[in-house]
Amino acid sequence: MTWTLAELKEQRVHLLGIGGIGVSALARMLVANGVVVTGCDVRESTLTAALREEGIEVAIGHDADHVSTNDVIVYSTAVPADNAEFAAARASGKPVLHRSEILGLLVAAHDTVGVTGTNGKGTVCTMITWILQQAGLDPAFYIGGLSPNLGTNARETGNQYMVAELDESDGSLCNTQPKYALINNVELDHLNYYHSIDDVVSTLTRFCQGLPLGHRVFVNGDDVGACRVAEQLPATSVVTFGAGAKLDYHYEIIELTDDESRFATWKGGEKLGEFRLTVPGTYNIENAIGAIAVVSELGIAPAIIARALASFRGLNNRYTLMRGGGRSFIKDYMSHPSGMRKVLQTARLGKPERLVAVFKPYRYTMIRYHASNYADAMRNADEVIITDMWEGGEEPIPGVDTSWLVEKLRQGGLNVTYLPDMETIPDYLERTGNAGDCVVFFGGNDLFELAEQLCQRLPGETS
Repeated sequence: MTWTLAELKEQRVHLLGIGGIGVSALARMLVANGVVVTGCDVRESTLTAALREEGIEVAIGHDADHVSTNDVIVYSTAVPADNAEFAAARASGKPVLHRSEILGLLVAAHDTVGVTGTNGKGTVCTMITWILQQAGLDPAFYIGGLSPNLGTNARETGNQYMVAELDESDGSLCNTQPKYALINNVELDHLNYYHSIDDVVSTLTRFCQGLPLGHRVFVNGDDVGACRVAEQLPATSVVTFGAGAKLDYHYEIIELTDDESRFATWKGGEKLGEFRLTVPGTYNIENAIGAIAVVSELGIAPAIIARALASFRGLNNRYTLMRGGGRSFIKDYMSHPSGMRKVLQTARLGKPERLVAVFKPYRYTMIRYHASNYADAMRNADEVIITDMWEGGEEPIPGVDTSWLVEKLRQGGLNVTYLPDMETIPDYLERTGNAGDCVVFFGGNDLFELAEQLCQRLPGETS
C-alpha cells in the first residue's frame, strides 16, 4: 500500500527508536501534520524528555505489546532485525514502514531541498534553512542535528519550501524525491552497507535519476565522487559549486583563522559579494558555497545571504569549542578520516602548544578499511589517544579490534596512547596536559560528556 499523509492522520503511528535524532525529527513533523504519534526507545535522553513535553507518548524499553495498540509501525535501519518488538510488528500483518518512506511523504508535500553526502550535510541543511528563514520564507526542515539558530531538529511550517537531510548510509534516501538535491561529497563510508565506492556512486546516481521533472542537482565540483554521480546526469539538471573558477558557483578565500573566515563568491563571472563565517575551517566555506548556490537559485539576494551566514552558529557537537584551565577542547561527531583531517587542520590554525586527538573508533568494518587513512588523517596531532571502539552492532572481524588499530597507527608513525577504559581519559589529560593545549574529541555523546566534565573541573575561567 502506498500511503498519503491524509491517510496517516486516521492511524496511530508508532516509531521505534524515537529517541534517535532522525526519528525524533520525524515524530515532530508527523505531529505537526495532525498524525497521532507514539514511540519507544531503549533509554531516556534529552530528546525523549523533550518529546514528552511536546505531548508525544514515549515508552522506555521495546515491548511487543506496543504493536497491539498502534496501527502503523515505523522503524529505522538502526533497529536490529532480532528486536522483539520489531519482529512482533512484522508478524502482526500491520503496515511496517521504514522511516525514509514516511519522510518521502513529507518531502513530496513541499518544494524540498534534500541534502546528502558523506560529510557536512547537516551543516549545509542548517545553513540553507537559516538563510531561508532570514529571507522571510519560513521553511519546514528535517535535520539530523541540533542547531542553536533553529532551536530544534525539525519543524513543519506548511510553507512552500522544506530542507531535509537525507541519509545515504543505507540507501534509503532513494525513498525520497526532493525537487532540489545537493551532493556535498561522496566517499566510502558505512561499510556495513557499502562494499566499494562504486556502490555509493551507484546509489546516489539512482537517487538522482528518481527525482521529479524539473529537478536540479547541486554538486560539489571539487569532489571526485560527487562528480562521478554528476557524469551520469543530464548536464542541464546539474549546478556545480566549489573552489574551481570554472564551476557555476565558486569561492576564493580572503582570510582563514580558527575563529572565523572570510571569502568572496562568484556566480559565473559575476561577483555575488564577500561573506563571513564564524564557524571556522575551509570545509565550512565548502559547506557555505553549496548553500549559497541553492538559495541563489531560489532567488535570495546576496545581502540577505551574507547577513544570515554571519550569524550562523553551526550545529551542536560539530567543532564545538570549550575552554578551561587555559586549554581548548573541541567536540566533533566526525568519524570519517577525511573529515577528521579537516577538523584537525582547522584546530591547528589556532597555533596550540600541543594538538591532541582523542578518538573512539566506530565499527570493525570502518577501522579495517580505513586504518591507514586514520593514520594519515591524524598525522597533524602531537598525540593521539585511542579508547575502545563502539561496535555498532557489527559482528567481530577476526584479528581486527581496537588494539589492532592502535598498532597500525603506531606503524604509521603516530604517537599513540591507548586507554581502553574511556572513563580514564579525563584524569590522563588533566595529568599530562598544559595550558596552551588543544584537545579534539572525535566520538559520540558519552565521550563528549567526559570532555565537558574535564573542562569544568580545570582551574581558571571556563566557557
